[in-house]
Amino acid sequence: MARVSNTVEKLLLAAPRGYCAGVDRAVQTVERALEIHGAPVYVRKEIVHNKHVVEQLAERGAIFVEEETEVPEGELVVFSAHGVAPAVHANAEARSLRTIDATCPLVTKVHLEARRFSRDGMTILLIGHAGHEEVVGTSGEAPEHVVLVGSPDEASRVEVDDPGNLAYLTQTTLSVDETNEIIDILRRRFPAIQGPPKEDICYATQNRQDAVKELARRSDVVLVIGSANSSNSKRLAEVAREMGTPAHLVDDEHEVDASWLDGASTVGVTSGASAPEWLVDRMIEFLRARGYDDLEELRVREEQMHFSMPAGIRRLEVTSP
Repeated sequence: MARVSNTVEKLLLAAPRGYCAGVDRAVQTVERALEIHGAPVYVRKEIVHNKHVVEQLAERGAIFVEEETEVPEGELVVFSAHGVAPAVHANAEARSLRTIDATCPLVTKVHLEARRFSRDGMTILLIGHAGHEEVVGTSGEAPEHVVLVGSPDEASRVEVDDPGNLAYLTQTTLSVDETNEIIDILRRRFPAIQGPPKEDICYATQNRQDAVKELARRSDVVLVIGSANSSNSKRLAEVAREMGTPAHLVDDEHEVDASWLDGASTVGVTSGASAPEWLVDRMIEFLRARGYDDLEELRVREEQMHFSMPAGIRRLEVTSP
């Protein structure tokens, strides 16, 4: 069925959107390592959760592996933005691997908090999604102390041996609203629970969710550009739906179903923190070809965050011929 013609066909573009400082740093880390060292450069897991980024880096000579044990001894390996457990560093050292740790500094902050709480003998309720690489890495900092809490229902049922010696941490890319709900439940159940000095959900996750809320208020349908394994991208689509607006997560414009645009006079577009801006440009052209010529950027907040390159890159620059 063809889309109904409308008087006004508007394209709303959320801002901020796309790359956060941690993702930008991680992608540049692999690119710079390839420039200095040459191919191959091994990367443990996906450097960021976006299939287009991974494919482009692979074309340039990055080899993606699931575990550091797959990397030939003595070779160069980059650890992804999501962070790794101490055991991964130990395995890499045992294999004489040269390592570059591209862990987002905001994830490193959570790792340091896990170490501090565990040193104090506390049980840590880690709010996050089971199996997510960031959660695996954080749990690995204090495996005997961490209990995973993945939902409000789990928060209402979790039991601990010593409620007076309890802390919580969170994955950095969660739904802000759901996480706050979980924390409220935990605080009601365990009044003595301690949290981090500053909440763990990163600035970019918060900002993009705030922006998509406003986008959803003003749009008939929302398109979120991001890969299915990107936690923060999935959260953006969920947040838009919670506002009552149909929302779809797509890797690129080729995944857009024309029926989603039927009767939509205003289409909102945003992108997850691991989606490059050129995918947004392609989506804009796709929608313009379908009549959405009135483009407006909906700016909710400015971002100025920047992270310096990892120490491993600086070492590589010094030692390279």
